Amino acid sequence: MPMALLALAISAFGIGTTEFVMMGLMPNVADDLGTSVPMAGYLVSAYAIGVVVGAPLLTALGARIPRKRMMLALMALFTVGNLASALAPSFGTLMAGRVLAGLPHGAFFGVGAVVAARLVSEDRRARAVAVMFMGLTVANIVGVPAGTALGQQLGWRVTFLVVTVIGLVSMAALAVLIPKLPLEKHSGVKHEIRALGNRQVLLGLLTAVLGFGGVFAVYSYLASMMTKITGFGDSTVTLVLALFGIGMTLGAFAAGPLTDRALRPTLYGALAALGVALIVFNYAVHVQWAALVMVVVLGAVGFGTTTPIQMLVMTKAHDAPTLASASNHSAFNIANAGGAWLGGAVISAGFGWTSPTLVGAVLAFAGLATALLAGFLDRGATGSISRVVARSATPAREEHAEISG
Repeated sequence: MPMALLALAISAFGIGTTEFVMMGLMPNVADDLGTSVPMAGYLVSAYAIGVVVGAPLLTALGARIPRKRMMLALMALFTVGNLASALAPSFGTLMAGRVLAGLPHGAFFGVGAVVAARLVSEDRRARAVAVMFMGLTVANIVGVPAGTALGQQLGWRVTFLVVTVIGLVSMAALAVLIPKLPLEKHSGVKHEIRALGNRQVLLGLLTAVLGFGGVFAVYSYLASMMTKITGFGDSTVTLVLALFGIGMTLGAFAAGPLTDRALRPTLYGALAALGVALIVFNYAVHVQWAALVMVVVLGAVGFGTTTPIQMLVMTKAHDAPTLASASNHSAFNIANAGGAWLGGAVISAGFGWTSPTLVGAVLAFAGLATALLAGFLDRGATGSISRVVARSATPAREEHAEISG
């Protein structure tokens, strides 16, 4: 694999750290800024809003900018957003800093995935995209726990200053390691928007919203399940989240070569395994060792869906994949917000702390049904095209004989 993928992975590590570390720092932020923990929770939503809005907007604005220059600009915005968060004098300015840091998230992964795929041969593209995503998964193993511990000991502002430094390192790595790549032949906002309207792209994005919504319906309340149901102490939560991150890394590692070999079967298998794993977790959460095993499994099968979905929307967008690729990360963040909301709704309705697992399973199987429908429609369209081509190649007398017969 090219060294340029390391620059993408380092950038993904910084982005993943700043996205998820706020979950562990909310009590510290609330105490320091004189607000409540539930109010501090809006800082997570602020980042997600930045991702959802920024992914299509910044990608469209940068459609004619060379890829390397675009990624450098996006990481510069990310770095400024984290510096603004670290220096924020009030809760409102911290909210603004979080939105600013989230704006380049989806656009960077969208452009980065296209760049990663162009750096390698066609039969290794999914593996290249998976390498970039591994930076995001490693952030959940190392970056988030370390950032949380650092913030608890030295103050939450120090954590965001460190992420700012990671942003600067990422920019240096991108500048040195990423080659200059020409724009796609038909690059431009209109062409990208037209590709985004492709039925297969839209079904892929819907699959991401539903399937990954199943992951976040449970992940958002994983710490509470482990302490209230499984019986672990608060000090164990960091270990549990790290195990989930290990599972994510294993899933990304496996999904790359599997997607290169068979894209749709990999997606079907990951979504089906996710649905089954969520049902099993509903029972395993009552036994400590089984719960820990299933946390790893959930991370693996959940993140195992990301690479095939990413490659699917990029492939179906044909020669204008950047906006579709970026919009996929908007879809993942809609899944984040929607899954968390549905999980919280069933808990609030009195169905218990394990009820989000069954909500997640329903979402995962809905994602599987959407993926299967997309595959069926795609196969039908491909078959129709093949029949037209075959008929046009058939001599006229053979065609006449076939119709007469």
